[in-house]
Amino acid sequence: MRIAEIAPLYESVPPARYGGTERVVSHLTEELVRLGHEVTLFASGDSKTSAILVPCCPRALWQDQESRESLPHHVRMMELVFADVTRFDILHFHTDYVQFPLLRRQPWPNVTTLHGLLNPRDLGPFFDTYREMPLVSISNSQRRPIEGANWLATVHHGLPRDLHSFREGRGEYLAFLGRMSPEKRVDRAIEIARRSGIPLKIAAKIYPEERGYYMEVILPLLRESEGLVEFVGEIGGAAKDEFLGRALALLFPIAWEEPFGLVMIEAMACGTPVIAWRCGSVPEIVDEGSTGFIVDDVDAAVRMVGRVTELDRRTCRRVFEERFGAARMATQYVELYRRAIEGHRRRTIE
Repeated sequence: MRIAEIAPLYESVPPARYGGTERVVSHLTEELVRLGHEVTLFASGDSKTSAILVPCCPRALWQDQESRESLPHHVRMMELVFADVTRFDILHFHTDYVQFPLLRRQPWPNVTTLHGLLNPRDLGPFFDTYREMPLVSISNSQRRPIEGANWLATVHHGLPRDLHSFREGRGEYLAFLGRMSPEKRVDRAIEIARRSGIPLKIAAKIYPEERGYYMEVILPLLRESEGLVEFVGEIGGAAKDEFLGRALALLFPIAWEEPFGLVMIEAMACGTPVIAWRCGSVPEIVDEGSTGFIVDDVDAAVRMVGRVTELDRRTCRRVFEERFGAARMATQYVELYRRAIEGHRRRTIE
């Protein structure tokens, strides 16, 4: 099958450090190549892939200090994609909605995976206008604000089996990995550490717009918790693998409807259980009492820290392999591609 994977240009594919969507696109692309498909990846020029790379900007936009606007780069990328869609059997977009007007005027087999939170006030009328566009959700909970859209399927993210190392030891500390943003609730993680007496390590990327939150809210808490809580900054690769694998548990204390939460399955791949708030996709990802605990407040989270050693790290790894591997993800997408191609063929004949 000739497949075009069209990635966002904010980070490289895969990202050097933090980055969710582009990392998933990388895992999917490499698995599709491994399965024998001819894959073309539209992405930033600093991306690394075994597929055919079409560079759509010299480097990832969020890593380019001279870049001020992202939309022109994404519009130009669509020009590169639509110059000759007959090169491909299927177009797979990960770029939100910018392609929809072009697809309506130049129909071709396609699917769009939505990776973000859906705001019904903005997107309700939009999806009413583009009812024919085939969509893929990354969790069932992601769909709820706009259930009437043209959802083909939910495909949970997947990771390569050998990406993370399983570690069977008990773990030494609580871990937080993510963005330094208010909805990620790093403050809750710090409170859990202070009340449980278990050390906490925070690996977080701070975007410019989050600097104020970090300085005003989190930094004072770090100073108050010196010796118990450590801020290690943004990490990736082998450092992230060790960070998650040596943790007693991953804290996922979110206060928003997280569409997926890739870090949860990264932790499970290392054998590390998850203590997460009952928000968004969490109940779809974490098996209560098996791969972690789902809580509703800090009191419950502190109690579960005391029980986390009851969980079997081998079970966390086994569930990851069974439910969240890249091979499973790619196989699901290939089936959706076939359905989209067949549907386009039927419409063309009619």
